[in-house]
Amino acid sequence: MTKTNDHAGDTVSLVYQCRLPLSTHTVNHLADLLRRHLKAIRSRWRVLPPGKIAVIVLAVLRHDQRLADMAGGNDVSATTIRRWRDELIALLAARAPRLDRTLKKIAKRGGEVVLIDGTLIPTQRRTGKANRPNYSGHQTPPPRPAHPCPH
Repeated sequence: MTKTNDHAGDTVSLVYQCRLPLSTHTVNHLADLLRRHLKAIRSRWRVLPPGKIAVIVLAVLRHDQRLADMAGGNDVSATTIRRWRDELIALLAARAPRLDRTLKKIAKRGGEVVLIDGTLIPTQRRTGKANRPNYSGHQTPPPRPAHPCPH
């Protein structure tokens, strides 16, 4: 633990380390996206390197770390963390396939059912046996009967 110099009355701010289970590929991918973006917009520098920014943003997105906590632990403002988060979400979204094009591609290949899940809203699982098939408030569809393959 590291003590910081910011004091509010008789309190002491402590910075601690925690484990963030991410693949190096994930961190490197996000850091490379940011590096290319910074080069494209001719940004000369950021207060932290792209790899560190990627880890901070992933901690915020994946583990719902508070912006103010991440800011205090990295000597930047919460506004800066928010800006980095929004910037990296936009970079990832720009690389995502468009839904209409993806659905057309699936239809051309003969696909009939597409399950989409990407809810970023924290939810609580309902209790009771009758609600076991529910996830995030959505009813799980019953399994489709198997059809013999025409080939």
